Amino acid sequence: MSARILVAYATRSGSTAEIAQVIGREMVSAGHAVDVTEIKKVSTLTGYAAIVIGGPLYMGSVDGAVRKFVEKNHELLLKLPVAAFVVGLAPKNPDPGAVEAAMAALKKSLGPVTPVSSILFAGKLDPAMVNFVMRKFLEMAKIPAGDFRDWDAITTWAQELPERMKL
Repeated sequence: MSARILVAYATRSGSTAEIAQVIGREMVSAGHAVDVTEIKKVSTLTGYAAIVIGGPLYMGSVDGAVRKFVEKNHELLLKLPVAAFVVGLAPKNPDPGAVEAAMAALKKSLGPVTPVSSILFAGKLDPAMVNFVMRKFLEMAKIPAGDFRDWDAITTWAQELPERMKL
């Protein structure tokens, strides 16, 4: 019997949702029953054998919906295998500490939950999708625009999850 897995994600402009869909598709290919759902729409964790949590990183913090989800469900999350991913532009940031800061932000958003696997994926930035102030900030910080998602890395991580989650 295959394990039932929840891939719960927060998203603002859809990039994290697209990554979550790929992760879910890979886990289905491995023979598991998977629900890919926006984190705010998850009403229960009952019936799931494992949880994947994902969210975008903005201005050094993971989307607050991730923290709220973990706080609401922490007791059950502490009993299940959990994997987590964060999506942002830290891998493209010229600041050498950006990646470590992004992973620290993910860890903070997960609170007491220790994932069996966690990862940072480069995201996507379309300047037309952000306001003027954010565009100016990104220009000053020399953050490049574009789609930097590495679909091979995302697929590989998703394929490794069932083994890491002992499913």
